Formats: sequence, structure tokens, C-alpha cells
Amino acid sequence: MASTALWAHHWAGLLLSASLLTTWSLPAAAQLTLGDRLPKATRSSLAKPTIAVSQGTAIEHREGVSFYCDTKDVNITIYWVSNNHPLKFDERMWLSTDRKNLTILTVQREDAGTYQCEVWGVLQVQSSNPTFLIVYYGPDPVEIKLEPGVPNGEAVEVIEGSNLTFSVETLSHPHPDYSWFFSNDSKPITSLSSTTSTFTLHAASKEHEGLYRCLVSNKATNLSRLGALKVRVLERVTKPCITSPNLNLVENASLVVLTCQTSHEGVGVQWFLRGQPLLPSPHLVLSADNRTLVIHGLRRDDVGPYECEVWNWGSGARSDSFRLNISYGPDRADITRGPASEAVSTIKAEFNSSLTLQCRAESQPDAEFHWTLEHSTSVWTGEQLIIEALTWEHQGTYNCVAFNSLTHLASSASVRVRVMGPQGEQQRTSSLRPGHPPLKRLILQSLVAVLTQDPPGEFHEKESSSAVHGGYSRGPRKPQPKLASDPSVPTLPKGNTESNYEVLVNPEHNLYCHINSSV
Repeated sequence: MASTALWAHHWAGLLLSASLLTTWSLPAAAQLTLGDRLPKATRSSLAKPTIAVSQGTAIEHREGVSFYCDTKDVNITIYWVSNNHPLKFDERMWLSTDRKNLTILTVQREDAGTYQCEVWGVLQVQSSNPTFLIVYYGPDPVEIKLEPGVPNGEAVEVIEGSNLTFSVETLSHPHPDYSWFFSNDSKPITSLSSTTSTFTLHAASKEHEGLYRCLVSNKATNLSRLGALKVRVLERVTKPCITSPNLNLVENASLVVLTCQTSHEGVGVQWFLRGQPLLPSPHLVLSADNRTLVIHGLRRDDVGPYECEVWNWGSGARSDSFRLNISYGPDRADITRGPASEAVSTIKAEFNSSLTLQCRAESQPDAEFHWTLEHSTSVWTGEQLIIEALTWEHQGTYNCVAFNSLTHLASSASVRVRVMGPQGEQQRTSSLRPGHPPLKRLILQSLVAVLTQDPPGEFHEKESSSAVHGGYSRGPRKPQPKLASDPSVPTLPKGNTESNYEVLVNPEHNLYCHINSSV
């Protein structure tokens, strides 16, 4: 390249001279050839120069090198070429005035390669044969890399069971020697068998956790460098579980602490609520390591489900879903007529018709319901209160109390029942029963017969199964009177205290009643 540039310069001058000769010419007798005008020295061929070097090898930053270009020609110019390019001079280099001596005061690695000197005449160029300079350097600072591995602080983390490949990166000439060493808390420094820049470790386990060192040595420079890498082996994470010391949880009255339990150290923890990443708030507070979730001011919609996930960069596992059992309520109690959805405060019902009262209140667990009627000491339990045949005695205000045995809270509602119908004789048969457990009261079955023309007679009718629903009587049917002469009619014994018959208070009527003593 340098020779080409210089030749272009010389040929440009020569062409300019030829151009001038073309535009102005002497008479033929006076014309001379160009060869006759040039000095004889320039018409002879240039000799091939030779190059000498003080030493063919040098150590970087510690040694210098001198080159000498030997030529017998005069009136010439010497140029220096390195690696086939014109040499670029800097402050580390010195060149003599005749350009024959080149000295590199302090050798660097980029000075290595081939060197030549070129001798330039008017129309000729001669180059020396190349001479070589070898520069020894390194090793540079050593860096150990590990695949697969993820840096974390001062250590590189790997997953248990993986195959590990260690490699050293450094620059050195000539090629250096490698020596590997390993140590941890339970082992002193141990020499490994590898003597190359890489080695592989199969099926990493906890016993391979520790400090790995590599000593890189250059025999030419007599320099050595030591690299080190700390390795941490991470276990493959297993499924965590969520625990809570709180068992009896009550809305607004409990503070809940959920813990993501895992045996792994140094793992990340992520919480999920209803399948979505949990967002911390004043209500949901996470600890610094995310392993504990505190729920302040427990609400009924905090039931979950909750999940926690533990992970490291190579593996992860999520817990089973965890739900909270939160007791609350009862909320406002309402009374409806049957399964209707609207709450009522007053109900009008026909005499002798059936009526179903239903009490409801949102509660967890389900509330217990207790019914009372004003001016009555009876208490009925159950969500429903069923009156199969309304009488005047069923008229009044009914009160329902919903009670939660875990929250110890209660809520109540009341309804006014008005019985509509003729003001006839009031039935004395109670038809009141609750919807769940039987009403524990005496069922009085009355049988009334008024004998107006016939002489007093005696009769006894058994309880009719068709008049009973669920153990509660709708009332007796009026029997047909029987004559006293009928042999099937038993005679009323006098003073028999064990008899099922008793004389009514009014002695003027042959009126009797049968008391079912089994109720």
C-alpha cells in the first residue's frame, strides 16, 4: 500500500514533465533523450535492502527492540512498513535522521508482527524481506464464567442436579497453563484434575457449593493470575403450604396472620388472592420477606382462596388453595309470608286457613331461629313457623330472633297477624306447629255431641289419623250419636279415676271429651 502511494506520486511528476515536453519541442537536432539527461546513478538498479533486528522476541512493557535497514544506494529515501501498512509512529518510537534506524523503546502487544524497510529511488523501489517480532504478554486479569448460572451478589447460583461448565477468560501469549482448585467450609483447598481453560461438573449438589479458583501462568512472561468464583447450589423448590394460627375467625373482630411455610432459604415468595397476584394495602400487609400476610379488620369477603408461590431462578412451586372460615352475622332479620321474597310487617289471613311464616337473616354459620307470640310463654324453633288452621288465638304479634352461636350476635324481626272471618265459636284445637322440630304441647281432641231429643247416651271415638299432620291435630270430626240401648256403647263408670273419660263441668248436657294421654 505504501509503495503504491509513493509510486503514484512519482508517476504524477513524470507525466507532468512529459506533458510539458509535448507542448514545447526543441528542433530535432537539439533534442536529447530523457535517459541522456538523467544522472548515471539513477539509471542503475537499486539494490535490495536488508533488515536486522536486535531481538525477535520481547516482553510487553519490559523490553525494547531496534531495527536497522542496510542499503548501499545513495540519494534514496527509506520508509518503514509494519504488517503491510505504513508504520505509524508514536512517542514510544525513535527514528534516526537517515531513517535507517528504528527503535521501539517500550514494546506493546500491538507491536507484534512483520517489519520491512523500503528504499525509494527516482523511478524504483526496493523492499527488504520481512522480519518478525514476537511480543510476549499476559496473562491479563482472569474471569471465571459458569454455565448455566445466574450471578447473585458475590456468588453465582446454580440449580441442584444440573451440569456445570466452568471456563476462564483471559489474554495471554504464549498460551498459559491452568490449575484449578476448590474449597468450602468442610474441605480444604483441593486441586482439581483439569489443566485446561474449561472443565465440567456433573449433577451439582450441595457438596459442590463453595469457592472455585483458577491459577493462570505464563512461562514466557513469568506472570501468573488467580481467578475465583463462589458457587451457591440451590435446591429445586418443593410445594409450600399456608398455615394460620387463628381458627375461630369473626368478622371485624379478628386479625389473621397467614404464613407461607417452606424449607428453602433465599427463595422469592409471591402471594395470590382468588388467582390474581395479591396487591398489598393497609388491609393486606406483607412482611419484608413476603412470607407472612397479615389481614387487618377481617371482612367476610376475605375468605380467599389464598395461594403462595416460592421460586428461585431455576424452579418454582405453588401451594394448595387456602380458604378462611369467617363467622359473621346475623344481618338484618326479615319475616316473609312463605317463600316470598318481600319482608312483611302485617299479615291478614282468613279464619281456618293455613299460614307459613318464614324468618331469614344472612349469617355464617346459619343462624338459629326462635319464635314467640305476644302474651304467650311458648317458644318455637326453626326457620319456618307453620299454622295449619288459623283460629282467633293465633292472632297477635309474632317475633323472630336470629342468633349466631359463634359471633354471639342476634337480630330480630316481628310481624302482626290478623285473623279475618265470622265471629263464631272459637275452636279449642291448637293447630300451631313449627317448620322443623315438633311443637311440644298437649293436643286436646274434643268430641262434642249435643243430644236434644234422645236420652243421654255415652260414646267414645278414637283419634282419627286423617285429622293429624305431622303429630298436630286439625280437630275432631263430629261423631254420629249412638243410642243408649246400643250394646256397643260403654257405660260411664262412676268414680273410675283410671278412665279416659271425664264429666264436663256443665252437667246439663251429655257432653264428654276424650283426652289422648299419649301426647
